[in-house]
Amino acid sequence: MNLDTRRTSLYIALIVAWTATLGSLYFSEIRHFIPCTLCWYQRILMYPLSIILLVGIIRRDQGIAYYVLPFSSVGILVSSYHFLHQKTDLFSNSTACTSGVPCTSTWINWFGIITIPFLALIAFLIITLMMILFLSQGQEEDEAVETEELSSPPLEAK
Repeated sequence: MNLDTRRTSLYIALIVAWTATLGSLYFSEIRHFIPCTLCWYQRILMYPLSIILLVGIIRRDQGIAYYVLPFSSVGILVSSYHFLHQKTDLFSNSTACTSGVPCTSTWINWFGIITIPFLALIAFLIITLMMILFLSQGQEEDEAVETEELSSPPLEAK
């Protein structure tokens, strides 16, 4: 069962990364929304995850979470900052977007709260949670193997 949970968590993370990547391309290339500086940082953190997760799944890399978590964790920070910059006055003196499109621009505002940085934040959170699940299931497997080895009688010499 743990193997299925681990594999499923990787597939969920991959689907979320692909959806976020394709969604951002849709907004910029089809809807012609011009990304601000913080949006570009979020893309820089999300786009590689689409490839890293795919390659990790194909290669059955047990260390994949260690490659993904730095990107998704920093992505959570950048997306949170961007969302708070858009929706609150906490970072009103920010110089993050002093040229080009202002980071306070809200191209979409569904239900008064869902913006593009919010969508990116949710994607980074899901990917991070899936990697934590992947790691925790691996630790449980390792502990089960260790317990089995300790409880089995030693082999007798013939």
